[in-house]
Amino acid sequence: MRWWPGGAAGDLVRAVEVAGRIGARYADLERGSLAAFDGDTMIGYVKIRFKPSADEVHRVFLDGGVHPAHRRRGFGARLVEAGVAAAKVLHARHHPGRRLVVDVHRPGHIAGLAELMRSQGFEPVRYFRRMEHTLRDVSPVRARIEPWSQESDDDFRRVRNAAFEDHWGAVPMPTDLWRNKIVNQTFRPEISFLHREATGAAAGLLVTMSWDADTEATGIRDAHFMIVGTLREHRKRGFATALLAHALRAAAEQGYDRASLVVDPASPSGASGVFERAGFVPEARYIRWALET
Repeated sequence: MRWWPGGAAGDLVRAVEVAGRIGARYADLERGSLAAFDGDTMIGYVKIRFKPSADEVHRVFLDGGVHPAHRRRGFGARLVEAGVAAAKVLHARHHPGRRLVVDVHRPGHIAGLAELMRSQGFEPVRYFRRMEHTLRDVSPVRARIEPWSQESDDDFRRVRNAAFEDHWGAVPMPTDLWRNKIVNQTFRPEISFLHREATGAAAGLLVTMSWDADTEATGIRDAHFMIVGTLREHRKRGFATALLAHALRAAAEQGYDRASLVVDPASPSGASGVFERAGFVPEARYIRWALET
């Protein structure tokens, strides 16, 4: 087996989406990515993404995987070890005065993942739920809601940053990261909305993504609500509920088969209850593993 600088992006994505992800400014492919090969065949990879800003803690995200035919042979452990070493290098370059935490975010059902993470010193620190909505029996809603546009894009970003200030692990997204991570090839502007209060000030947002490769592989066209947020001073006034109803209706009208999202049940916004009342049901659990160095 040999190792090679490079890396690739994760689950069921097209080449153009991979190119966008690995070309991200906060990926640093030279120092933060490796691919594992068996002969000329790539069998695994690891890629590190560091944060553009940090408070007391700098969370570095480790992404990667091993081809199913090559699992249970120690390759995953070697990739994680290499990823942690790369995370330390990037941390020292960008946030040397902060405390480093390496994060891995993965579905809880992956066989052998828990054993691998614990063997490398990682511990589960947060649990998330994937929730889905079948898009049946969705009704229109009356509210001051507008679709995404180039003119309102910065309002979307600023509302996202302010709405997630009190959320675990969240940091502000500068413009370049917003454009790479959110407004990219998987972004669906026709199902992304801003809620304004009577004065015209933006109070909440909903951002939708969809992956064509997932649709091709599963036959299910999924509208994934990547971001749903309301400014703290506007919470518990029905803004999130109105955004969800509006987006569900739009997704149904545009031929999507379902909507989905991932929620932190411990979120201070009470998002889980809002999503359940909107008709979303839990389908899978995700675990955030962390290694403090």
